Amino acid sequence: MAFHRPQGEVTNMADQARSGKQGYVQDKGTSSWSDLIRTEDYWAIWLGFVLLAIGLYLFLNRPPEGMDATIDAANAVMEAEAQRAPFKSLAWYDAQGKKATLKSTNEDFAKTIKKWTSKPHGWKSNPVEAFYLDGEGADAKNEAAKPKYEAAKKTTAMRRAEAEAAEAAAGAARFKEEGLNQKAETAIMAWRGAKAAESAAKKKASVKPHSQLGFLAALGIFMAFFFGIGMKAMGFPMLRFVIGFLFVFAIAVLAYVIAGQATMKEFGIGYAAWAILIGLLISNTVGTPRWAMSAVQVEFYIKTGLVLLGAEILFSKILVIGVPGIFVAWVVTPIVLTCTYLFGQKIIKMPSKTLNITLSADMSVCGVSAAIATAGACRAKKEELTLAVGLSLVFTSIMMVVMPAFIKAVGMSEILGGAWMGGTIDATGAVAAAGAFLGEKALYVAATIKMIQNVLIGVIAFCVAVYWCAKVEAVPGQRVGLMEIWYRFPKFVIGFIAASIALSTLYEAIGSDVSAVTIDNGVIKGFTKILRGWFFCLAFVSIGLATNFRALKEHFKGGKPLILYVCGQSFNLLLTLTMAYIMFFKVFPEILEKI
Repeated sequence: MAFHRPQGEVTNMADQARSGKQGYVQDKGTSSWSDLIRTEDYWAIWLGFVLLAIGLYLFLNRPPEGMDATIDAANAVMEAEAQRAPFKSLAWYDAQGKKATLKSTNEDFAKTIKKWTSKPHGWKSNPVEAFYLDGEGADAKNEAAKPKYEAAKKTTAMRRAEAEAAEAAAGAARFKEEGLNQKAETAIMAWRGAKAAESAAKKKASVKPHSQLGFLAALGIFMAFFFGIGMKAMGFPMLRFVIGFLFVFAIAVLAYVIAGQATMKEFGIGYAAWAILIGLLISNTVGTPRWAMSAVQVEFYIKTGLVLLGAEILFSKILVIGVPGIFVAWVVTPIVLTCTYLFGQKIIKMPSKTLNITLSADMSVCGVSAAIATAGACRAKKEELTLAVGLSLVFTSIMMVVMPAFIKAVGMSEILGGAWMGGTIDATGAVAAAGAFLGEKALYVAATIKMIQNVLIGVIAFCVAVYWCAKVEAVPGQRVGLMEIWYRFPKFVIGFIAASIALSTLYEAIGSDVSAVTIDNGVIKGFTKILRGWFFCLAFVSIGLATNFRALKEHFKGGKPLILYVCGQSFNLLLTLTMAYIMFFKVFPEILEKI
């Protein structure tokens, strides 16, 4: 990346590592205890753990009233219904729905947290509504959405009556006629689809007045000092960072505002693309202000966010999909990464091995997160990381729209389509959006496979570090020590893995039902996931602000990065689809009944 900064000024800890400044131990194969408080990776871990600890304390100590009794009653009904009917009955889904209403995010304290941490609201034609909406404006929106909500309620009631009749007919035959059972199951699924549509319509007809500017300002100041503590410990002037951070945060808010516009939502152009685009526009026109460069900390923000992402990867959810999902995510991914890297080196002759491996990890694992970890392991240049991230965002935006449309057009199975998208679309959020377009089962399968794939972030980073030390940068006659590999290994990955293990262990200890209420719909969705979104947005803004097109120009010569990405992603699409079909429909077809 080309930075607009005075000669010799260091703007992030990756640069410190290369320059040996601020006490960073540069000697090969050595380390120091001072790294624990003076390096970026460790501070990402400490800050991430602090937020996780706060979230656990707040949500585990304040479960919804009557949670245990509601769960027990619902489970009793679901167990009885599972023994009565060969399919999930209306009573079964009603009981599940009662459990689903138990969310720690519905508690008053959680709503307060959301108010102070939430991104700007969505809007259609007036951007002011992203920050402020009075009672009159809220009433107008609700009135406009009311007819659709009323129609959705009528449709749900009609589908419910049809499902009740179909289930009664199947029950009258003692559930022994497969045709009646199938008809009942189809009617119940139609009712569930109508109910989901009603829920979405109800949300649009339940808009409340809001005034968010003050909360956003407070959040910006809090995060400035939150990250500022780490920057101060790493040797940067805190006040200078705080001032620059508020500039970066303001652009992040703008990116969220633009992404929240109705048309942008419809086309799937998210905050990440806008954050980078706005940053690029500034850096390549008027130039990023020098006083703001101290807060352009791409890796610090995203590494902290990735530690929080680790808490969202729960092993119990991975096991539900089982072996088929693991094959799709853990077998295909390393094959694609290896083949893409070799293709880049042997066929199209990529001049930069670090760019080659960063692009390969980006497209094969999980986009930006894997690119950051891999770039750290092989010491890729910052402009190479920017290029990988940019290509990832472009292709992700295209694939999240085209893939579900294609899957529907060819009549592909919802589960197969979900597995295909989960293994190929890079960003987790984009995977969820594409899966939701297909249906509930596709969303579940796609999100779970992406979660399984995300586990490989640490594994890939470690393997790349080993390979780079032992092969790419090996000195003839000189053995590579373990400390050299440790020195190169991105330490924040340890926090990512530790967060996943800790939350997974806790999830199992308190039980899946209670965990769904207090961890899934509490700690994660009500706190850490919101902050992770902000941290990622800050990182994308920083990428744009620190990037100069002149620095990227040389990497596009001959179009080799684009050729590599297109060919690699095409291979990924074909191999993932093949593996998903074999695993889910040929080798383990029984897993389909559990989804």
